Amino acid sequence: MNLRMRVAAVLVGAVLVLASCTGKSAVDQSAGGQFRFVGATSKGSLIVAADRKKAGSVSGSLLDGGTFRLSQTTGKVVVLNFWATWCAPCVVETPQFDSVYRAYKGKGVTFVGIDTKEASRDSPKAFVKNNDISFPIVFDEQGEVATALGKIAAPGLPFSVLLDRLGRVAAVYLGTVSAQDLEPVLNKLVAES
Repeated sequence: MNLRMRVAAVLVGAVLVLASCTGKSAVDQSAGGQFRFVGATSKGSLIVAADRKKAGSVSGSLLDGGTFRLSQTTGKVVVLNFWATWCAPCVVETPQFDSVYRAYKGKGVTFVGIDTKEASRDSPKAFVKNNDISFPIVFDEQGEVATALGKIAAPGLPFSVLLDRLGRVAAVYLGTVSAQDLEPVLNKLVAES
């Protein structure tokens, strides 16, 4: 194996290790008490409660009018799902998330879709209507919500951020998440006092 291939293999390995970080290594400890993205949480895992940091101040225009403020969700477990209609995995995941939302909203869990980098509101509005999506959707044309939340520079869509009842980031899942992945961690977050 030549030197270039060895260096490439080492770099790929390092990226994979960093992408699967959990616990303290997934949170920038120098952020002054606010969450700052360092790496993804492995699916089905949560950041240890003592190591969680507060999410940044997030607000945005709702797809159907009005304004969303993350501060309005205090006391609830929150799933922020970043998606777009041009993202093939997203258009499969989002309707499945609505089913989980409907099952968990009575348990103090809320979902908020963050429609990211769409050219207009037309496609996401049609998608939400055609798929009977019942949770609120923030129209984030510029993709600014992830940065405000904790400087999340995700490589692509979809990705999801889970917040505990105290508004702290409990997990960041890059890529698609199934209901089977999500429900056990929601149960854990709901059970936390």
